[in-house]
Amino acid sequence: MVKKSDQLKRGILESERSFHLLAGGAIDYAICTLAPDGRVINWNKGAERITGYPAKTILGKHFSVFYPEEDRASGLPAMALRMARKEKHAVAEGWYIRKDGSQFYASVVIDPIYEKRKLIGYAMVTRDVTERQQARADLDASESQFRLLVSNVTDYALYMLTPAGIVANWNAGGERIKGYSPSEIIGQSFARFYTPADQAAGKPARALKIAEETGHYEEDGWRVRKDGSFFWASVVIDPIRDGDGSLVGFAKITRDISERREAQQKLELVQRQLAESQKMDALGQLTGGVAHDFNNLLMIISGNLHRIKREVTSERGQLALSAIETASERAASLTSQLLTFARRQSVNPQTIDVADRITAVREVLSSALGGAIKLNLEIQPDLWPIFVDPNEFETALINLVVNGRDAMASGGTLTVSARNVPATTEVAVSVADTGEGIPQDVLSKVFDPFFTTKPVGKGTGLGLSQVHGFAHQADGRIEIASTLGKGTTVSIYLPRGTEAATGTTAGDSVRGSATVLLIEDNPAVADASTGLLEQLGYTVRWASNAEAALSEIETDGVDVVFSDIVMPGKMDGLKLARTIRDRKPELPILLTTGYSESARDVRSDFPVLRKPYRIQDLSRELSKLTGQRSVSVSDDLPADEDLPRKARARS
Repeated sequence: MVKKSDQLKRGILESERSFHLLAGGAIDYAICTLAPDGRVINWNKGAERITGYPAKTILGKHFSVFYPEEDRASGLPAMALRMARKEKHAVAEGWYIRKDGSQFYASVVIDPIYEKRKLIGYAMVTRDVTERQQARADLDASESQFRLLVSNVTDYALYMLTPAGIVANWNAGGERIKGYSPSEIIGQSFARFYTPADQAAGKPARALKIAEETGHYEEDGWRVRKDGSFFWASVVIDPIRDGDGSLVGFAKITRDISERREAQQKLELVQRQLAESQKMDALGQLTGGVAHDFNNLLMIISGNLHRIKREVTSERGQLALSAIETASERAASLTSQLLTFARRQSVNPQTIDVADRITAVREVLSSALGGAIKLNLEIQPDLWPIFVDPNEFETALINLVVNGRDAMASGGTLTVSARNVPATTEVAVSVADTGEGIPQDVLSKVFDPFFTTKPVGKGTGLGLSQVHGFAHQADGRIEIASTLGKGTTVSIYLPRGTEAATGTTAGDSVRGSATVLLIEDNPAVADASTGLLEQLGYTVRWASNAEAALSEIETDGVDVVFSDIVMPGKMDGLKLARTIRDRKPELPILLTTGYSESARDVRSDFPVLRKPYRIQDLSRELSKLTGQRSVSVSDDLPADEDLPRKARARS
């Protein structure tokens, strides 16, 4: 009968045999046994594969052969065995040497083996983890490069936030853009980068909530630097989650795009200016295309009204004629304003004294304002002269005053001021009211033609348009500023004038009845103009074109030339006038036009009377040229809301 002790021995031997077979056949691990002094006494196939040493070559050699020379020199192998004895287990990772001299990175475990408390050797298990180590090294290198990249980026503020919005790290870009050093900002809430208004509105917390709920938050807006200055920023916030999906913080990227925003605004401004220029050009072409003919029609109406007035004696008929005359003047005013706004009005610029002009129309301005509004004049001493059309200047000023009046329904103070602007060599003429102000969404439209906030029938929407056109036509500019509840200020900046304009020489005074050579291609207009001239006591000769006019002046008896600028043929009225001046410098010349591009070139060479003109205007201009006393003509025009005539051009 087999004893139990013999069975136990056989079981142990069988177990040891199985273990040796398992260990010997393992190829992923180098499993070996070391003698107490560190010599290799057992070797498996895995050890041969990993280290390159066959069993017959390595058995009996000290295991330190696997260590690099510098580790052997420092006593690292002996230290590993001491650690195993002391701790009953030693684990290490490091670089080891194969038989061919190449290195591999290994995880090594050394356990001491005791028998009856006596050390009989060591079990050493080695695994080649070079690939894992390389992957780890690559990852560490990548993370290091990424940290280096992030920390040195200067164009972007790249940093992390805790779930509560506390700054966890900081890069060079954050310091450059926002002005905070890492020690100043890490641990602080990112809300301090927002404007006080945004903080009060809860915008920082809302941004984090949107990022957490949607996975992304992006916006452009104002942010605040350490020194309190504002900058326009592009901001991106993304949530960061761990493997379980729990929120661990936020990644935040901020870029200063102030320059880009400024460039975009400049581009938009240029585009608006281009659109405005195109609008001006289109309006000018449309208006200019019909203005000449339209004003000729008005000239026929207004010219013949004076003839009819002398024949109609009934009160009812006189009232009807007055209504027609008023409508004609309003139509002429509208056309003039459109042409001025479109910068196509034929003007007669000259050097004027701003203070004198404002003072001259003071009573007109006071009458336009009424008793509930106080008028202040603040005119700087020694104002520079300006070179503009005087009538257009006065009309623009009256339009501004009337608009200011309409903004003060309950009364107030209106201030007309004029001052020199040395920095730009301009003269600024401003009209400021204490009215209700203009909303920002309306402010950008006030210079558009026909735009008005007044009730239907109370304004044409051309008053400020005329002022805008006048300013730009005079090579100036216009600015408007308004605060709700406090009032509005409109300022016209006009370039400083130089020498005083020279007037047209009147020639020798003509005594008695003067003869006018009227040059007009439209027979109906010529007939109306002839009637006005004859009513003023002039003798009229008519020529329908430039060639006929040149023939007429060669004969005796022509005292003054009165010519339309627009005429058929190769020679218009301006060329004709210059030709006449070359031939007869002493002959006075007066030009007229409803609208003409050629009138731009008149400058101050010849006086220009705009169609449709009144008999008073015609009398005044001719008296200047001929030296005759201006004929007194009664003006029974009906009052327009009790305002002076010039105030009727308002919007």
